[in-house]
Amino acid sequence: MSSIPNEQNIASIPEPDEAVMLAAHAASDKKAEALVILDLREVASFTEFFLIGNGANPKQVQAISDAIEDQLRQAGKRPLHIEGYASAEWILLDYGDFIVHIFSNSARRFYDLERLWRDAKRTELTL
Repeated sequence: MSSIPNEQNIASIPEPDEAVMLAAHAASDKKAEALVILDLREVASFTEFFLIGNGANPKQVQAISDAIEDQLRQAGKRPLHIEGYASAEWILLDYGDFIVHIFSNSARRFYDLERLWRDAKRTELTL
């Protein structure tokens, strides 16, 4: 994966994977757990990447989502669609070429997107 751009370059992210990494760093800054990127380019046509992570409680799930949205807005990317913010069990941020999924612990185990998309290349992140 590409490295995170330095602060001078954040406003011009040319590659989707760099935007995904920016989102991953924002999630990590809010202590998101078990961050994973699934590369869907060879198995799906509706998006290129999933960023998946989870938070310990609804407030943390929302804080992770807020941090991702704020960082990407500063970089000139806005989500096409957001779902699940109010309940904070599973927040989905759709950026077109990638989709961010932030779960509660129990929702992540229940929906198990990694198993559903097991044919995708998987990158576990330690940021």
